[in-house]
Amino acid sequence: MKPFITEPQALQSKIDQEQFSGVIYATFEGRPIVSITAGFADREQRIPNHIDTKFNLGSNSKMFTAVAIAQLAQKGQLQFSDPLSKYLKDYPNPDVRNVTIHQLLTHTGGAGDIFGPDFDANLEKFKNPIDYIHLYGHRKLEFLPGSRFAYSNYGFILLGAIIETVSKQSYYDYIRQNIYQTASMNSSDSYWKTDSIPNMAIGYIQTDRSHFQPNQSRLPLRGTSTGGSYATAEDLSRFAIALQTHRLVNADFLNLVTTGKVDTPDGQKYAYGFRDRTDHGLHWFGHSGGGPGANTTFRIYPQLQYVIIVLSNLDYPAADRLADFMSSHSI
Repeated sequence: MKPFITEPQALQSKIDQEQFSGVIYATFEGRPIVSITAGFADREQRIPNHIDTKFNLGSNSKMFTAVAIAQLAQKGQLQFSDPLSKYLKDYPNPDVRNVTIHQLLTHTGGAGDIFGPDFDANLEKFKNPIDYIHLYGHRKLEFLPGSRFAYSNYGFILLGAIIETVSKQSYYDYIRQNIYQTASMNSSDSYWKTDSIPNMAIGYIQTDRSHFQPNQSRLPLRGTSTGGSYATAEDLSRFAIALQTHRLVNADFLNLVTTGKVDTPDGQKYAYGFRDRTDHGLHWFGHSGGGPGANTTFRIYPQLQYVIIVLSNLDYPAADRLADFMSSHSI
């Protein structure tokens, strides 16, 4: 017996029940065993989702940011114990300068989030990490760094700024060259909202069972180090292979990045930009992303050599529900 539900009939029944829109993709030992598409990338034009459709990954982008930080650490260009002040010397709030890279990566720095009225009022101004720092840089810490876990999208914005300082490249150029190109992720990047990206799924906010509203007005101008990369399911499979074959970081740093460091409110662990979980008796590491009109999940089961990838252009928990269903009848 297989440890996951992979039978097309069972998956199709769940897809129909959930009115799912997106891609379900799973591999075993690097070989595809599930490749199912459903729904529309563009509902107005009736363009269906395909296996090469690109989806907004939301917070799955945090994995790329964390691996980038690990690459720089592996090269000896930074240390996880370094404070923010070592790289962002002129950061406006001096208290925040003491937050460490480790604390930013584990959401224990107290840096806070980005969403709210200020975010909504400045959507069209956010092009780079520094634009967020200009808006939020004077803000106080929410709690004593290291004292607890609180999910912080702003913390990963700051990590993007650190990558720019250390690498002397834009965050986007660094990720493109050192993550996407290295992993042969040829259909991945960070979106510009003003660009027309071929094969990119439009995100839809479901207002009721039969009405869907495009999410364009809810997106910042550009994807960031905390969320807003896009990729295909096959590209994320290549990312999984590149991680596990140590093309991105060596074995020690992969273990460091993906092994849980702090407890999360749901009784699981958070590592460095990766969740470290055991669900239904099965251990996996990866991440999920969710926002208006987007929900994606990426899970590597290292002992079993399975990878589950579910990408959706609908609100959370569209993708997470399908991934949970696939693993809910494990043996």
